[in-house]
Amino acid sequence: MKALIDYILRFGNLNQQQIELISSKTRVLTIPKDEYFSEAGKISREVGFIVEGIMRVCYYNNKGEEITKYFIEENNLVVDLESFDNEICSSAYVQAITDCKLIVFSRKDWLELLHTIVGWDTIVYKIISRALGQKVERRSPLVSEDAKTRYLKFLEIYPNVVNRIPLSYIASYLGITQSSLSRIRKNIR
Repeated sequence: MKALIDYILRFGNLNQQQIELISSKTRVLTIPKDEYFSEAGKISREVGFIVEGIMRVCYYNNKGEEITKYFIEENNLVVDLESFDNEICSSAYVQAITDCKLIVFSRKDWLELLHTIVGWDTIVYKIISRALGQKVERRSPLVSEDAKTRYLKFLEIYPNVVNRIPLSYIASYLGITQSSLSRIRKNIR
């Protein structure tokens, strides 16, 4: 719980009573490797904070190929925001790619915090803004670079992830084949 509270306090101030209220609205959830936190075609009803593990957001393109959009590691919130906020079916999957331990808020409890804690909406806004900024910052350089440069940038962006996840997911994220990724990795060692 301390990791979650420390994370939240980076974006705003809370008193002890507010922290206790937030803590009372959570539950711990473990998700085994390869299981889903949320799924395409379903409405996302929880916000999670990753205490341990790595998750990925992925979807299937019109050819039926699985595409990894991005990875989410420890000490970050995870939610399909569009689905959660608008109560619409998700178009993506959020999958555990290692065994994961999360601190989870239900939608009902999350909304109750928004209505109860003065300034909670501002904290949430700052967290979302940071996450969206990171997403753009992480994806933008990958769009126009060659495969080797994209991989080197990936290592920079996700230094704690590369040895913990399957190469197929990294290749999908980089938009290259797994054999191309293996060649690149071999050539830069």
